[in-house]
Amino acid sequence: SLKYERKNTGRSRHVLGSSRFSRAMASSSKTYNFKSITVVPTAKDFVDVVLSKTQRKTPTVIHKNFKISRIRAFYTRKVKFTQQNIHDKLTGILTEFPKLDDVHPFYADLMNVLYDKDHYKIALGQINTCRHLVDNIAKDYVRLLKYGDSLFRCKMLKRAALGRMVTLMSRQGSTLSYLEGVRQHLSRLPSIDPTTRTLIVTGFPNVGKSSFVNKITRADVEVQPYAFTTKSLFVGHTDYMYTRWQVIDTPGILDHSLEERNVIEMQAITALAHLRAAILYIMDLSEQCGHTVAEQISLFENIRPLFANKPLVIVVNKTDIVDLDQLPDTAQGPFLRYRAEGIDILPMSTLTEHGVADVKNTACAKLMEQRVDAKLRGNKVGDIQNRLHLAMPAARDDKERKPYIPAGVRRRSVVRPEYGLPGQEKMVAEDDGPKRPTLRDRELEEGEDFFLDLQDEWKLKDDDWKKDTIPEILDGKNIADFVDPDIMRRLEELEAEEEARDAAGEYAEDMDDLSEEAQELRRKANLIRERKKARAIENKAKKSVNHPAVPRHHKKRGSSGDGAEQEATEAAEAATMEADDSSKRGRAQLRAASKMRVSLMEEERSKSQGPAKRPQQKEEGLSTMKQKVKASKLKRLGQRPNTMMGRAGEADRHVHEKKPKHLYTGKRGKGKTDWR
Repeated sequence: SLKYERKNTGRSRHVLGSSRFSRAMASSSKTYNFKSITVVPTAKDFVDVVLSKTQRKTPTVIHKNFKISRIRAFYTRKVKFTQQNIHDKLTGILTEFPKLDDVHPFYADLMNVLYDKDHYKIALGQINTCRHLVDNIAKDYVRLLKYGDSLFRCKMLKRAALGRMVTLMSRQGSTLSYLEGVRQHLSRLPSIDPTTRTLIVTGFPNVGKSSFVNKITRADVEVQPYAFTTKSLFVGHTDYMYTRWQVIDTPGILDHSLEERNVIEMQAITALAHLRAAILYIMDLSEQCGHTVAEQISLFENIRPLFANKPLVIVVNKTDIVDLDQLPDTAQGPFLRYRAEGIDILPMSTLTEHGVADVKNTACAKLMEQRVDAKLRGNKVGDIQNRLHLAMPAARDDKERKPYIPAGVRRRSVVRPEYGLPGQEKMVAEDDGPKRPTLRDRELEEGEDFFLDLQDEWKLKDDDWKKDTIPEILDGKNIADFVDPDIMRRLEELEAEEEARDAAGEYAEDMDDLSEEAQELRRKANLIRERKKARAIENKAKKSVNHPAVPRHHKKRGSSGDGAEQEATEAAEAATMEADDSSKRGRAQLRAASKMRVSLMEEERSKSQGPAKRPQQKEEGLSTMKQKVKASKLKRLGQRPNTMMGRAGEADRHVHEKKPKHLYTGKRGKGKTDWR
């Protein structure tokens, strides 16, 4: 747990004593962004990161035959690099963590309550001491490395130096873990600005503090019907007079001595002691919080010294159950005394939200008035006034000119608001008769039938132009200028004329009047159209992909082969017929015809056969299979030298790179111990 209990002795003296310097330190203090602190690694991760970086960022190749000066410089560089790496990381931790003497007293005391400032300072001191020890170790071993006379001795000195540094860092494991826990808790703290306009809500547990903060801000503080629901400080923001205000919800405080309060209560005491804010002390008159009105007044008197020089408002909550006027006279005595002292007592109910806005506005107004008075009493007012000049116009004559006020404005009445700064006024219009219906009224009246026509809101010279059709422009010209307004009427007249001509039979065609040649021409034209249509359907069916694919060797030969075969057959038949018919031709002519038929048949047969298969060139001269296998083996053996040398063949004389750069440069990877 990060919430270390402080010793009881001296706690009250520290809290109240440091509050004396809170105003003096507020102007010179530095606001820290605790969420930007870097993560603090564990001791093991710290060592692994440092050694890994040393291995990656320094040379890794050394040999015993190198000059001794080179060997010494090699190991000296490793020792110095490791020392510098550790030094930088520890310096970053010490720099980013806030120093209690430099931050605002509110943050210093809050960190003292949460983490114990002694433990926190000891942890940072141990890190600082560790940094100095690492620097001294590196300095000593660098001095010893100057006298190393061999690679082995230099290596052992480097190993001893890194070992001592690692051992020193390993012993800081608990310190690093504590600082990491502090960092995580600091990053979860709310961002509180100690110098801005602030409202602090305090009181007994379960009196309605968180409910009030949820009502006036966008914060979402947990609200439960038991005590100590809020265990830490919560911050919300609200607006007043166009400025942003900070509202802090504090944990509940019990009525006992300061030394007996725990960490949760001390957070509220710290905020009350160090923040310059308006205090809202909330009380529960119904006593549903578990504490009587007398106990709540006793707590108020106990912590009242913390409210010195701060605007104070006593808020009486849960007035929906018990009002302040319903208390007996003996219980109303302290409230009458507080009113006589000038302390405002305001009723409020967070359940019905009655008086919530009044409480917020009253507290903000009192704090703003105090801050303005403090600035006016400061030293900067004179410098600002010297740079301002107020011009007062001089009267040009003695004539009285009254301001012109319209009659409608005269009927308005000036009403002073219930709350606000003095001089604030607002104008409230009286009822001037029936109001002009707005679009919202029309929408509520018509419901789903409402249609928002933006053309009605156009301001034109003539209201009749609002519903005109918007012209369509094409190529910079109005289309309406090129449209005949009587085109529809003319179209109807033309259609009526065509219908009359058609009815009169002017377009009818008599086939009997045509000549025989014209009729025959028309019949052939119709026949051609039908055949074209049939051929188109046939071609479309052939191109369809829904038929099986025919292998290429099953397809018929081209038209050129078929024509040659047909011509040869017709020539042979003609020769035979001539031989049979003619009695004058002799036996020689018959023999010539038969030779012609045989030669044509052989030619066709030769076309259908493929070329003769020739033996492979590499197997020429090899008669048996044994000789062929032996020749193949000898060929492979002859190609082996070229293959091993990466050559394309015997004529390849290219000299390749002896040492490729991507193989012989850089450091060895993980697990590589061989030399390159």
